[in-house]
Amino acid sequence: MSKISYYSVEGMKKLKEELDYLEHVERPRVSNDIAEARDKGDLSENAEYHAAKEEQSMLELKIAKLKEVVSNARIIDESKLDTSKILIHSTVKLKNTTNNMEFKYTLVADSETNIKEGKLAVNSPIGRGLLGKKVGDIAEIQVPNGIMKFEILEISRG
Repeated sequence: MSKISYYSVEGMKKLKEELDYLEHVERPRVSNDIAEARDKGDLSENAEYHAAKEEQSMLELKIAKLKEVVSNARIIDESKLDTSKILIHSTVKLKNTTNNMEFKYTLVADSETNIKEGKLAVNSPIGRGLLGKKVGDIAEIQVPNGIMKFEILEISRG
């Protein structure tokens, strides 16, 4: 059974663009590389041919996995989400209760994660620990180096 993932409109568009690129640009390029290597003669000792075939199998695996992700992806209508608690696509302002540092993250699907842009995977330990919390709650989250405590300061969308 495949796992359903929730995406923003932008996230779904990026997934489909990547799949389209792999199928319509990379796949023909790899097929061409195989044909060129095959034209060079003896396949048993042709390293270029074997490398191109290996690249083809890796590409096909990547395409198959991406097709599965796209087929199980759902777009969230963020206007219908409860803003009183943390859900996927919530933007959350947190305060680390140990050092009083404040952070702002948006919880996103795993494939949309980008910490530099403040996009945190909903399936990460911190993401899972924040789900369902409300403003004023303290989230105690088990991380590899112990337990971190975050006070929820603000919840918004987008």
